[in-house]
Amino acid sequence: MSSTPAQNGRANTPSRPPSSTPTSSLPPVVGINFGNSYASIAVFTKEGLAECIANEDGERQIACAISFHGEEMYIGNQAKQQLVKNAKNTITGFRNLLGKKFSEIPQSEHTTSAPVIQHPELPDTPAYKVQILQPAPSPLPPSSNVGTPAASHVPTPKSEPTPAERILTVSEVTSIFLKSLVQSAQDFLGKPIQGAVISVPATFTDAQRAALEKAANDAGINVLQLLDDAGAAAATTTTPLWAGENLRPDRTQLLVDVGSSSVALTLLSVREGLSYILASSNIPSIGADQIDDKLIKFFAADFTKKTKVPLTVCPAPANSPQDQRAEAKLRLAIEHTKRTISASPGAATCSVESLKDGMDYTGTINRMRFDMLASPIYAAVAKEVHTLLTSAAVDAHDVDEVVYIGGTGSLPGLDDRLLLEVGLREGVETPFARGTVVGGGVGDPTTILARGCAYQAALINSLGDSPEEKELREAFTRGHKASDVKATTKTLGVLIPNDLEENKELGGTWVPVVYKETALPVRRVVQFDVELNEESKRLALEVWEVSEGIRIEKVTQSAPSPPSGEDDEGENLDEDEEPEEIEVKHRVVTKDTLLGAIDTQAKLGVKTKGKGKDAGKTFTTVEVQFVVGIEGDVEVEVREKGEGGVVERVHVSSL
Repeated sequence: MSSTPAQNGRANTPSRPPSSTPTSSLPPVVGINFGNSYASIAVFTKEGLAECIANEDGERQIACAISFHGEEMYIGNQAKQQLVKNAKNTITGFRNLLGKKFSEIPQSEHTTSAPVIQHPELPDTPAYKVQILQPAPSPLPPSSNVGTPAASHVPTPKSEPTPAERILTVSEVTSIFLKSLVQSAQDFLGKPIQGAVISVPATFTDAQRAALEKAANDAGINVLQLLDDAGAAAATTTTPLWAGENLRPDRTQLLVDVGSSSVALTLLSVREGLSYILASSNIPSIGADQIDDKLIKFFAADFTKKTKVPLTVCPAPANSPQDQRAEAKLRLAIEHTKRTISASPGAATCSVESLKDGMDYTGTINRMRFDMLASPIYAAVAKEVHTLLTSAAVDAHDVDEVVYIGGTGSLPGLDDRLLLEVGLREGVETPFARGTVVGGGVGDPTTILARGCAYQAALINSLGDSPEEKELREAFTRGHKASDVKATTKTLGVLIPNDLEENKELGGTWVPVVYKETALPVRRVVQFDVELNEESKRLALEVWEVSEGIRIEKVTQSAPSPPSGEDDEGENLDEDEEPEEIEVKHRVVTKDTLLGAIDTQAKLGVKTKGKGKDAGKTFTTVEVQFVVGIEGDVEVEVREKGEGGVVERVHVSSL
């Protein structure tokens, strides 16, 4: 038989931590979402849930920034605030430089606030140069020698700190930052952290992954796994807490990750908790920074209009130092503006003290204006989603769920634009449809990756010392060569022959068992009722391989008329106006290959009573099990439920 296991790819196996964990047995592991702009850290709470925690400054979304000011070192949002007055000693955007040589870094990436330089001692190694104050040496103790002058018995006065330069490699900066994250987790749990799973973009090279793991080890972190962002998202979105009661266990999922400087899209097939990557893409030319630039220009123009003080922003290098400082202040302020737009349908403010020339500024923007400014970025993301679906030969109507990742994914305008332009069906599941977008909860895009890493860390931590579990733990480590994963390309199931009008096209009732794009090997069991002939009690089932597609039907829809038969201006409606024609999509199933058939005598059966449409008919309950091997061999077992029920098997050597 032909086509089922013909496609290879990557599969993500989501974790299955216990649904409730006693306080005494909270796993001493953490999940870290390490982004280029922000990071977050998740641990298991007393309720047994993976949740993002705050650092000592109360931050759950921790800016990836380190700043040196005199003898002090700031990490997180405190460091980001230093971009206004202490930019040359503030380091941001260091994650994306991990594992790169100095000669490989484009000039556009040399624009971090602290200058990126060639390390003076390590060849072709990028580094940062910052100005610090070295603590003064401790005073010399008074001399105890007999016969010394009296003045020597007085302690040496403490001198002032001395200015100095400090050279830090990208790896050293990363170690400092990661160590602060783990310290926050240890303070929260009250015990040492024994391991961590860290998220990485799929675009990270082996050299970058090795550099990240080394930096984490230098920070004293035992790296259990470097988990791709898509895998971390899948680990969160396949948990019972996420699925709830509405999501089907078999669904097609679209991940939309809008970062500061790029957009990552991933199309997954989720099958009973296992996810399989159908297609993915990374677009470096689109990002949240473009939205920030448009907001900054909007508020700068508003400031100039209100105060008559000229302010030029965003063409950066040509700006005056005053304009550059004002732009840095605006860039910090609009973070609050975007969060407000995400959480509230009303207007959001942008307030800055002494923006320029001592003039304070407060401006407002409503959601409509915000979406108008961000419209080109929304449209670009929608276009890339359409391109991804086309390349994967997946109709937008087949997407069951959209998952957003990152702070920009909390913007309602992005969701509205995707639903409209991509052509996703009306009932598609999104965090916005479920009302779980912000607040750190189930669907919050800013916490999905960290929580997924925590789930994965708990899974790895739960593995024992048996040979099988040791082998499984080894499979999570970096450098382990994973084999390609095969998946079905068509759906397998059973057909119950009958002459019902609604099943006329297929010749019976279709029951899907193993959906297309299911990673192999797989075992699936379904249970359903079958009508039997009252006299013969014949039980007949056919095993089919089918194709699923979309049929487009054009439906004429006439515009509703006002009750008076006149339009708003009192004129008669045009009776010759052509009605609107719309497209309606329907899922269709086409039989491809008959794999086998079962025709046997049922031993059980129950005759229904009552006055319904099935009254007087005889039914039996059947359990069908499909086992598809890694090479596509299929075994089907049909069991009649109940004591003494028949068991029949069909074996297909290979699909």
